[in-house]
Amino acid sequence: MKAYGGRILFVDLTRGTSRGEALGEDMARALLGGNGLAARLLLDHVPAGADPYEPANAVIFAVGPVTDTTVPGNSRACVATKSPLTGLFFDSTFGGRWPCTMKRTGFDAIVITGRSPHPVYLKVGETGVEVKPATPLWGKTTRDTVHAIQAIEGADTDVVAIGPAGERLVRFACMATYWKNREGVAGRGGIGAVLGAKRVKAVVVAGARKTEVADSALLKALLEEKREPLKTGTKALSTYGTSFLVKPINTLGALGAYNLRQETFAESAAISGEEMHALYHDRDTTCLKCPVACGKQYEIRDGELAGLKAKMPEYETIFAFGSMLGNSHAGSLARANDLCDLLGMDTISMGVTLSFVAEALERGWLSREELGVPFGWGDWRGMLRLIEMTAAREGFGDRLAEGGWRLAESVHPEATKAVYAVKRLELPAHSARALKGMSIGYATATRGGSHHDTRPTPQYAQGYDRTGTGGKPEFAVRSQHFTAVDDSLVLCRFTSERGFGLFVEEPYARMVSAVTGWDVTVAELERVGERVINLERLFNVREGVRRKDDALPWRVMHEPIPDGPSAGMHCPPAELSTMLDRYYDLRGWDTDGVPTEARLSALGL
Repeated sequence: MKAYGGRILFVDLTRGTSRGEALGEDMARALLGGNGLAARLLLDHVPAGADPYEPANAVIFAVGPVTDTTVPGNSRACVATKSPLTGLFFDSTFGGRWPCTMKRTGFDAIVITGRSPHPVYLKVGETGVEVKPATPLWGKTTRDTVHAIQAIEGADTDVVAIGPAGERLVRFACMATYWKNREGVAGRGGIGAVLGAKRVKAVVVAGARKTEVADSALLKALLEEKREPLKTGTKALSTYGTSFLVKPINTLGALGAYNLRQETFAESAAISGEEMHALYHDRDTTCLKCPVACGKQYEIRDGELAGLKAKMPEYETIFAFGSMLGNSHAGSLARANDLCDLLGMDTISMGVTLSFVAEALERGWLSREELGVPFGWGDWRGMLRLIEMTAAREGFGDRLAEGGWRLAESVHPEATKAVYAVKRLELPAHSARALKGMSIGYATATRGGSHHDTRPTPQYAQGYDRTGTGGKPEFAVRSQHFTAVDDSLVLCRFTSERGFGLFVEEPYARMVSAVTGWDVTVAELERVGERVINLERLFNVREGVRRKDDALPWRVMHEPIPDGPSAGMHCPPAELSTMLDRYYDLRGWDTDGVPTEARLSALGL
């Protein structure tokens, strides 16, 4: 096959064995790679009901047919597992150089099961895997781990590592890779904690195989045609990174603040991309071979945090540690982001959980004595200390490490009503109340509160009706097919949406045809997306997910936005139920959200 290594590597840490299997053309064409391949492998190899921390759970890294080609934004990998935060299927994608280096090993997927008796790192090369001792690395930050392993294995290797939070099984622990100071973070769902339970400190890749495309002339023509739209569409990202979104979304009345009691933040200008760029911008950073350079390196030049050099906080992080906490201290957002990356924790889950804590303190559900540190709305010093405590599971940090939903269950019978989460995954910064497409999108998303299942981007377009429910189930279905295909290719969401289309359209069919040599149609790719979504749903249904779980946060369903441009908007239970009926009907699922045999058969599942 063109565009593939054609091999899957299985590693059993308990037995200390590994084996390779061929990836057949039928499977590759049906699932593409990345997300699709991971969903199939996870469903096949993780037994129903397995605890996420059990040796039987798997962590699967997968790349796709466009990885390590000339397509902009191609250096991305997908990693999947059964999440310790949600107990359901979860995948995340990340960039940097690591994904291209994994592709060069000739393995399209790496499946890790079992548990090592002591800390290890895995080194995957073209001939297989070596399991190496990592006890001296246990306790180190993600960045120090990456640098320490590269000092041993060489600068041509790439390393993705967990931090202390993953070792201590923080349920939203992440993993990170570093290349020329460009960090790639697989942030959400606690995948870093599953690696920690397996005692895997890092996964190292090294290879030199070249990815062969079938029709380089066809691919070149497509990229030439899309060069200008991509450049124009990513201009704000190239200049400011995702932080440019703060101002327009606040203006729309859709920027969650004070644990979602508001959707405007009066001090948003202080934490906007434009303001932080003017104050802190040091230089741009980019993933391997990407022209966009959406990454930014900041330097804090004054105040208590002067001297800090750190990655720019993304828009989601600004929301989680900024507006949701009533915090307008811009420098503290960079420090909170840096701490989470180094310690290995998801910024969205951390910040949204802390925003619940701030409200719980105000309501008397929690006391300052329980926390052990001063904290409340806008208290950025307390915020930073609680982040450190969470990674260490120190004091109250041990409860924070369980995530917002479990924490709420432990403090008050009514407290889960104040948690901004779906299927126990804390929601990001694209409003579930002000964007009706996100209402049905979050409720039905495989991962729960994830904006990478149903996409917000088309809903911000001028002229788009974000307030009515008409056509929103259709939108969610189509958007979910697009994200499943995008994450199976595996392609960066920014370059794909702004360069090649917001849905599965003709440019993607041309792209896949050019790299693989298959005569792929838009309809076939749409079917791939549907197949992947059904595989993910099958995994979740097997774990007990039904219609009752396709719900939204209580506040989204029962408390309208109080003021601002989106005042009055919310998604009442009856409205959500009507959208779910239509969504299930479109999917060919029964009224309880279970895929029917007829639809699965039609998809070849």
